Amino acid sequence: MEENMQKYKSLCAEDRMKYEAAEELGLIDKVIKSGWKSLTSRESGSIGGLVRSKKRQSEK
Repeated sequence: MEENMQKYKSLCAEDRMKYEAAEELGLIDKVIKSGWKSLTSRESGSIGGLVRSKKRQSEK
């Protein structure tokens, strides 16, 4: 887990938002264990929607 935290800190802001969204949706364990390719389209879309809304909020 320590190694994953090091990788997380070195990510760009957009990638960090993706991980935060996955965590909010309860998908972070799945992403860490199996990668982003293991997500369904619905799960990926949910993450994308959250990232988009966070970007909009940060622009205001």
